[in-house]
Amino acid sequence: MIPKIKVAILEDHLSIIDGYLYRLSRIPEIEVVATGTYGEELQPMLKAHLVDVLLLDINLPTSLENNNPFPILFAIPRLQQQFPDLNILVITMLNQHSLIEALVDAGVSGYILKDDQGSIQELGKIVTMVASGGVYFSQAAYRDLRGVTSRPLLTHRQLEALSLCASYPDNATIELSKQLGISSSTLRNLLSSAYLRLGVRTRAAAIAKARQLGLIPTGQPYSDRSLEEG
Repeated sequence: MIPKIKVAILEDHLSIIDGYLYRLSRIPEIEVVATGTYGEELQPMLKAHLVDVLLLDINLPTSLENNNPFPILFAIPRLQQQFPDLNILVITMLNQHSLIEALVDAGVSGYILKDDQGSIQELGKIVTMVASGGVYFSQAAYRDLRGVTSRPLLTHRQLEALSLCASYPDNATIELSKQLGISSSTLRNLLSSAYLRLGVRTRAAAIAKARQLGLIPTGQPYSDRSLEEG
C-alpha cells in the first residue's frame, strides 16, 4: 500500500480552507492531517503531525491576540532546519517580486497566487508534484521572479529581523534577540544597517518602508471571493 501524502493547511480564511479540502479530497493519494488559522499554530501543528506538504498563506495574523502579520521570513528558515523533509507551497495574494525571491531563497517549493484559478483548480496535482520534489509557480509569480536582476535591498538576516519586529512591535530588543538566537547588540547592528539601506531612522519607519516596498507582508485584509467562486 502506497503511503498517502500528508498535507497541512495554514490559512486564516475558513472558506478558503474549505475550498482546499474540497479540491484535495478528489485525490485519493492525499490526506489532510491538520489545519490552522494563526501563525503561532504552525510549529505545534508540525510537531503533532507528520507533514509532507504545507499549504501556507504568508499574510496571516500571528495569533488570536496579535493581529500583526506572522513573521514568515523569520519562521521558514527555522522550519526547514527543524523539518528538513517538509515541502512548503505558498498560496497568497501577495505578488511582490522581492518577497517571492526571499521566500524562494528561504526554501519554499512553490508560489501560487490566489487569483490564479487554473492553478487552484489543479491544486491536488500540484501538491502531488511538490511532494515528489518538484516546484511550481503561478505564471505571474514566476515572471516577476525571473525578472529580478538587481541586488536585494536587504539581506536575508535583515529581513528576518524586520519581519520579527513587525510581528511583535511591543517586544523589547532583548526578547527579539533571543528569538533570533543572537545578542542584543547584534540585533541592533542588523537593524541599524537596515535603516541605512532603507533611508530611515527608526524601527517603525523601517517596518513601514519594508511593507511599502513589498519586502515583508503587510497584513492588510483582502477579498477571498475569487476562490469561493472558482
